[in-house]
Parts: sequence; C-alpha cells; structure tokens
Amino acid sequence: MRSVFLTLLSCAGVIAASALDFTSVSSTASLTEEDFYRIETVPAPKEAVLEVGGLCRMNDGTLMVCTRRGEIWARRSGEWRRFASGLDEPMGLCPTGSNQVVVAQRPELTRLTDTDSDGEADLFETLADHWNYSGHIYEWTFGPVADRAGNLYGTLACWFFPATLYDKPPYSGWEIPPPPFHGPSADTAWRGWCFQIIPSGEFIPFANGLRSPNGLALSPEGDLFVSDNQGEYRGACALYHVTQGAFLGHPNGLFWGPEATPDPFSVPLEELDRRSKLPAIVFPFSLMGQSLAQPLFDETGGRFGPFTGQMFIGDQTHSTVMRVALEKVKGEYQGACFPFRRGFQCGVNRMLFEADGSLLVGQTDRGWASLGGQHEGLQRLVWTGRVPFEIERMTVRPDGFELNFTRPLAATAPETNALTLRHFRYPYRRAYGGPALDIQSVPITALEVSGDRRKARLVLPPLVPRTIYHLRASGLKADDGSPLLHDAAFYTLNQVPDS
Repeated sequence: MRSVFLTLLSCAGVIAASALDFTSVSSTASLTEEDFYRIETVPAPKEAVLEVGGLCRMNDGTLMVCTRRGEIWARRSGEWRRFASGLDEPMGLCPTGSNQVVVAQRPELTRLTDTDSDGEADLFETLADHWNYSGHIYEWTFGPVADRAGNLYGTLACWFFPATLYDKPPYSGWEIPPPPFHGPSADTAWRGWCFQIIPSGEFIPFANGLRSPNGLALSPEGDLFVSDNQGEYRGACALYHVTQGAFLGHPNGLFWGPEATPDPFSVPLEELDRRSKLPAIVFPFSLMGQSLAQPLFDETGGRFGPFTGQMFIGDQTHSTVMRVALEKVKGEYQGACFPFRRGFQCGVNRMLFEADGSLLVGQTDRGWASLGGQHEGLQRLVWTGRVPFEIERMTVRPDGFELNFTRPLAATAPETNALTLRHFRYPYRRAYGGPALDIQSVPITALEVSGDRRKARLVLPPLVPRTIYHLRASGLKADDGSPLLHDAAFYTLNQVPDS
C-alpha cells in the first residue's frame, strides 16, 4: 500500500509551479520561527505507532488520539492507555459525551463508549454507514465535527468509479488494482460528498463536489469549512466554505443525489464551472503546500499569539502549519493565506488547541510521504510570548488591498518598491493539477501608511476577480528595524467590494 501512495505522490510532484518561485515564501528575518513558536515533542506510548488520524479532548481533560493503525489511545496525567483497537484506519475523533467518542472509520461513523468507566471502550455503535464501503484503497472517511445543535459532519473521498462505466476512469489512481471481489456490485455511494448526521440519527447528504477532503472545521460563528486536495479538477489545494446543497467542482459526487447523472464526467466543463461554488482560499501548489489536512480556528483568546480568530491549517507533504485570515465580501468568504511554521518531524495531519493555548500537532507520512524524517509523531507548538513582525491580515478594498501588521512599521515611510505584487490563476480542467497561468505583475500606484503605522493601503489598477494575488513585502521593516518574519501573502480574490 505504501508504494502505491508514493507512486501517486511522485506523479503529483512533477507538476511544476510554473514561473512561481518557492523562495518567495521563505523566512527572511534574522530571528527564526523557533524564536516565536517553539516545537516540543510529546512522548508516544511505547506500544503504539502513533500515525495520528484524529485528536480530541474529553470533558475531564483526557487527550484522545486515534491512529491510522486502528487504535485509540488516551493520555491523562502524562500516562497513556489504549482505549480501543481493531478499527479501520480512523481519520477523525469527536467527543460526544462522558467516556464517549465518535470515530470516523473507513466503513462507518462509530460511537464508542466506556460504559463501566474502566478506561476501555466496551460499547461500539454504528451511527452511519450509508456509503457502503467496498474496500477500495481510496475510500476514506474524514471527520467528524459537531455543531452547537449536535449535528455531526463528515466527508468522503471520491476514489470509486463503477467499472461498468469506465475501463479507465478519468481520475488519478484508476490503475491501482482494487481489492478482491471489488466491483460495481459493491454499490458504493456518496463518494465526494460532505454529509450530516442529525441527532435523531438521520443521514443527510449535505454538499458534493469534493475530491480528497482531509479536514473539517467549524468557525466560531458555526460556519463549516472543508479542506480539499489538489488533483483532477483541482489545480491546487483549496479551502471551501461548505453550505447545504453546494456543488464544489469535482463531478464524482454527481453519481448520487438530487442532480445525479449517469455520466457526470460527460458534463461540459463550462457547465460544471458555472455551477461550482468558488473556494474561499486557494493554496498555491508547492508555494503553500501540496496536501492539505485539518483546518482549525484559534479561539485561545490570545494565548497562541496575535492571531486570535484566524485559522491554522496543516500540510502533510511539507510538514508545515499555515495561517489563514478570512473575510466576507458580497456574502461569501475569501481571504489570504500565509506561511507560519515549518520544521515538524513528519507530515501534519491533525491539530488541537490546548487550554494553555499551545497547539498539538498530530503527524503521519504513510501514503503521501513528507518532510521531516520521521514516519509519525505528536508534537506541541508553543508561543514563546514574543510577537513576530508579520502581516497580520490582508483585506481587499475596491481599489486595492489593506495590510495590517502585528507591530508598527518603521517611522520612515516605505516606498512602493518595498513591495511587489502579481496575480495568477489555476485552470479548471479534468487533468491532474495544473500549472499557474496568466502570471502578471501588478504595479502599486500608491502606498499609504496609517498614523499608527499598523496599516498600509496598496492602491492598484482595477482588480481582477478569480485570481490569486501574490504579495511579497521583503522591503518592509518594523519600528525596531527588523524585517518581516514571513514576507509573503496569497489573497484569493473571488469578488471585488463595491465600496
């Protein structure tokens, strides 16, 4: 299985970033990321291979970790104990009561309960298995997350195509042999869908058009976000605000549901594009990762630094955590993504904020490979209390963008050549991934700094919707003369505000 995944990763790696330059997102400050956010390693249980598929905290403070090897481990007061085993590659955990969690296995969502409080689950209940798992290698189930009303949300990877329809289905991975007895009779369903399980237990197909949606998060306001991975119909990894009934661009999900069609891949690209909800954030390939994992909102109230309310999201291939600042324009989310922290020992897959404001980072490299040198791990990211000089957020204006900074700019007003800007786009196409197209430099006609030197306004030529604006601000300095810790930002521009 490992060699299969690595082969696919090699295929993904040949997609060049065109004229986009990886060095444009490097850290340029004399101080390093470690000076502001320190990585600590959490000791793993000796008996476990801690390929993390899910993280959660119980009401009593117990940390629960599910592993891709099919176990759930509980950690309390520094001691580990196995809570459950024999699961099928779980990729998510959600606490739902005292001594109770819901886990996303490949074939089902399962509620596990420790009824006698002895530290081990003894009651296993199926909550949902409506997707009829066939055993195919790509049929993952991700999630779940729970909203305030008790509804659960999960996602299903889209890797199954009935052999009766395609000798060579139009997706990466079709050449991988299926398991024994796998075939159309398996009646696999709802691949590429986000689903909802309401408290009564009803399974509700919620939205479709996803590809490999390895992460879900609910915002403080209750909005659902899903991360999806680059590939066919995906020029780069993307973050979607998922609303009920939305179509998110990948036609696989159209095998099922109210708009089902016998051959969704015959639907013209133009029609699919017209129906698609645009991603809130596009993460440029290689520049900002290659394999998105779980998104997570910072609700620590400042205990993790100056980014409260923003989103953090992992990348499995690059072993990084990135940062996202969202805004709503004409009723829809869009915004900017930024580099944040590199150097984890393995691919970042799952994250969890702790009560002290630190960020637990669960890791695995099986299947996709990753930077870092280790195959699994659990690490903690701790804010040291020092405030880095960063672009705190980038917001759109009718005539350009506004930058907010974590610290005041230098007293000397910067020149427009202290920043460079360009925009580009990714094609919407059936082929795997896609090169960056229409790369154009954007002149900055004016640069206006606020009186407190915490904001800068960039006045630009008319903005171009459905493009990604790549800002590099290597010439900006803080009031103490230090450069930005990260000088790059990528703004996904879907809509231009009217005023």
